[in-house]
Amino acid sequence: MNITIKTIVDQRLREVIAGFNGELFLKLNPPFPKVRLVRFDGCKKGDIVSMELNFLLFKQTWTSEITEDQSSPHEFFFIDKGIQLPFFFKFWQHKHILQVKDDKTVVIDDITYQTPTLLTDWLMYPLLYLQFLYRKPIYRKVFRLRV
Repeated sequence: MNITIKTIVDQRLREVIAGFNGELFLKLNPPFPKVRLVRFDGCKKGDIVSMELNFLLFKQTWTSEITEDQSSPHEFFFIDKGIQLPFFFKFWQHKHILQVKDDKTVVIDDITYQTPTLLTDWLMYPLLYLQFLYRKPIYRKVFRLRV
């Protein structure tokens, strides 16, 4: 399954790239499940991001590796691929794309995932869509133009 959500923010590309850090990562997570950041190396190929998800009755570890990154004057992207996923995912890949649009930047979350069954793929879709939709106002707030 695939989800793509685009958000235009009022910062130039280089400022948005610089803002993709552990602090932003934590801000982007919804209130549930609680997330504890275990490791955040960065957004370059070979970096690792690991977190613990607390679902109250149980905890799950989610670890992703940055498998690719690329930069040009008009675009930056990096791909994180799940290497240790919660039991309800079989596959996870998230391409974070930042593109220049006039004096602004478009932040694109392009997610591809797979759960154990097609039925759970479809059941998970609205939950994941809402989780990534939750990021739009956070991106806009974090990357608003400061005068």
